[in-house]
Amino acid sequence: MSEDAYSVLFLCTRNASRGILAEALLRERGGGRFIAHSAGSRPSGELDPHAKSLLERLDIPTADLRSKSWNEFGGAGATEHDFIITLCDSAAGETCPEWPGHPITASWSIPDPAVAEGSEIDKANAFRDVFAMLERRISLFMSLPLDSLDKLARETQTRAVSQN
Repeated sequence: MSEDAYSVLFLCTRNASRGILAEALLRERGGGRFIAHSAGSRPSGELDPHAKSLLERLDIPTADLRSKSWNEFGGAGATEHDFIITLCDSAAGETCPEWPGHPITASWSIPDPAVAEGSEIDKANAFRDVFAMLERRISLFMSLPLDSLDKLARETQTRAVSQN
């Protein structure tokens, strides 16, 4: 954990689309104020091709992105995070690893674009809609005056982002 940046871990079950999009977006827009990671309880091992394609079309770097297990970030000796944000309801209901440092946790409940049905255009639209939702919430999160809030207020405000 950097003293100058807040560390954020986004969680989703497969860590192939929503978590990857959130990690990439916060890395790109965080301006050095945030360190972003994502992980899943049952990672797929690869990025969803629609997520990767969308990020590439938006000129958001994908080279360092990978689907990874939350076990890399939990337990004794793991890096501490300031915030752990769950993006899917199934991961929110699972028993998580022990997170070092007692991070602030929140659930933002984002729909899974990977289950969208229909044409390739319909699927691409589902990913764009989820990206827009993540973009709005991450923008609100980044605008919070985190440095001037106590831990309870940070937690309350981070959780309130899910209402937007």
